[in-house]
Amino acid sequence: MLPRAAACTVETFRDIARERRGVAELDAETLQAQIDVARIPAPTGAEHARAEWMAERLRATGLPAVRDAAGNVVARAGGAYAEAPVVVCAHLDTVFPAGTSLEIRRSGPRLMGPGICDNGRGLAVMLTVARVIQRCATGFARPVEFVATTGEEGEGDLRGAKFYFTHAPKPFAVVALDGAGDERIVNTALGSRRFRIGYGGPGGHSWAAFGVANPVHAAARAASALANLRPRSIGRSTLTVSRIGGGLSINSIPEDAWLEVDTRSTSESVLARLEREIREIVESAAAVENHRRVAGTRALSCSIERIGNRPGGQTREDTPLVIAAIEATRLVGRTPELATASTDANAALSAGAPAIAIGAGGRGGDAHTSREWFDNTSATAGVERALTIIATMARIAAD
Repeated sequence: MLPRAAACTVETFRDIARERRGVAELDAETLQAQIDVARIPAPTGAEHARAEWMAERLRATGLPAVRDAAGNVVARAGGAYAEAPVVVCAHLDTVFPAGTSLEIRRSGPRLMGPGICDNGRGLAVMLTVARVIQRCATGFARPVEFVATTGEEGEGDLRGAKFYFTHAPKPFAVVALDGAGDERIVNTALGSRRFRIGYGGPGGHSWAAFGVANPVHAAARAASALANLRPRSIGRSTLTVSRIGGGLSINSIPEDAWLEVDTRSTSESVLARLEREIREIVESAAAVENHRRVAGTRALSCSIERIGNRPGGQTREDTPLVIAAIEATRLVGRTPELATASTDANAALSAGAPAIAIGAGGRGGDAHTSREWFDNTSATAGVERALTIIATMARIAAD
């Protein structure tokens, strides 16, 4: 006998057959919306124009979309409003800086251009799902809330999602639409902590002041030690020295130097331990350089700033949300694959809500590059999957 959530998914899939056909009928409009939204600049922290575009499109479906204090676009549909909602997220921002050409071009079956997949696809499918949900929401036990979030990428550090899940009532379930795909189900949130490390010294002429503490030497010593640090844990963990810089000219002893470090793990305890080890290495590098300096010269200073903190977590395989996602994937003819990634779902899990992230159909690649591409072949299967998962969770009444 099918588990309750799986049986409910099968029943929902059958009951929304008309709405699933509607997804196919809207395929051309979905693809055009994807192109249109990808052409709107949205660097992290500067998502306003894209947010306004999304708000207008949601209002056009009949939903009263509003902007919250973090710049998120929020719109709610159907269901008993006293019940905890099913939340659908898609992030607004891209990694591309202001001034990047956002031309979208066709190459055979592919659309190519910055952000066409991540997250032009997620945003376009959110609009389609919102439109279709309007046709079938009357039978839902709970409302569906659509949230286009700010600050998901890079140093945005999930800003919009963190704000929303901190201030909104706890959701019944959360589905993040991120990029392309119709098989992966991200039920394990990859946590991360990111640091900017700085060293400061007196500086001076490379000949006349030689012997004073050198910030670049300390930064290089720290980078080397960090590169040799091997994260120890049961699961996979990583540590990357991702950027380094400093100095004024080739014939000057630098007054400052800096490096940035990215750590990732599925374990919060591992991330905490890595942070302790990073701090020890940074301070040790400063101490070594200070020990080598000429007596009577100013000591080197060091600082460590945490510039990112993405919480980890997991929605277990036996929860209704993951069961529904697995069954919906099979129902559209795909093979479900549980996965680990860092998405807006991290913030939901941190707030205690069951959450997953899924692709929004089609195929894509070369994300975060100017070569990013999307292939819409058979993409409606992924949209039907998303619609089925969301509708199933909205139909499950509270126990």
